[in-house]
Amino acid sequence: MRVLIAPDRFAGTLTAPEAAAAIAEGWARRAPHDELDLAPMSDGGPGFVDVLHASLGGDLAAVTVRGPFAADVPATLLVVGGTAYVESAQACGRHLTGPGGDPEEASSYGVGQLLLAARDAGATTVVLGLGGPGTTDGGAGLLAALGATADRPLDRGCAGLAGVSEVDLGPARAAVEGLTLVAAGEADHPLTGLFGAAKTAGAENGLSEERLPAVDGLLEEWAAATDRRTALDKGAGAAGGIGFALLLLGARREPGIALVAAHVDLAARAAAADLVLTGEGAFDFSSRSGTVPYGVAEVAAHALRPCVALAGQVLVGSREMRALGVESAYAMVDVVGEERSAADPPGALADLAARVARTWSPPAPGAGRVGE
Repeated sequence: MRVLIAPDRFAGTLTAPEAAAAIAEGWARRAPHDELDLAPMSDGGPGFVDVLHASLGGDLAAVTVRGPFAADVPATLLVVGGTAYVESAQACGRHLTGPGGDPEEASSYGVGQLLLAARDAGATTVVLGLGGPGTTDGGAGLLAALGATADRPLDRGCAGLAGVSEVDLGPARAAVEGLTLVAAGEADHPLTGLFGAAKTAGAENGLSEERLPAVDGLLEEWAAATDRRTALDKGAGAAGGIGFALLLLGARREPGIALVAAHVDLAARAAAADLVLTGEGAFDFSSRSGTVPYGVAEVAAHALRPCVALAGQVLVGSREMRALGVESAYAMVDVVGEERSAADPPGALADLAARVARTWSPPAPGAGRVGE
């Protein structure tokens, strides 16, 4: 049997390539006769660059950029031909905005530096993964790094935008002139309002519930000083407003999971498989449109192949699971327990995969049916 293994990262424990390798190790232990095809995936969040490097090759370049609270942080860009791939989370991800910093002062400045590094590396197209940022500054920091100026500091997070009224985006646009910019992400909400950046992701980015209306007001001021019409466009609120900055620079939007799926030729690989495996840390109601499990399941459905999910936890019932296009989902904590799952994620995931293989893999080539 041919098995396609296409998981996302297991947040905080395993990268997508590590998760794919662990699943393959456990599956091969139980079903050594099966052919395994590893296709680690990403939706544009943390691991975006690693996943594409594993499939596309190319050259990795290490750079240093400003983190969300000014301290330098390491980052990596991938250059394949004339295209550079970068991820916003490396410069301002939530893992960099933990306790100790004021979330209203977190800046996306380092993301702009990543764009400049990609330009200086000779790229003519820059694809920016938008998932996982911890900033809600409307992309002001990104634009500041490219040379934009205003009557208020643009590199101090959303707090610096209070009272902003005059903004010069000319230098920023000149800095990326000739570059094709692609915003790779799933969020399609506007910058402000009931479904804006502050209301949809502010709490995840560390903002208190009572401060969300005030931060939305700051982003309203930012929109009024720049381009209120663009602020209402789909995707302007992505990544705490980094999407807005990219739209101001003329970027086009592409769904992150679809972009990665196309680059790794997922549709053809699913069609050549008998079974498709996907996975993530928590398989729950957030595993909907735009996420890796949903995207992989959709590709599997088009190929008329069953899709099975392996996860740290499974928090949906069978009806909801099938609505997402997944035949079955299995949880590490149910098989090996919470303690082992936390202490040895690769081993726990491998053990889970071996258990799933017992259900889904025939005992020998050509024997039995998938699912027996």
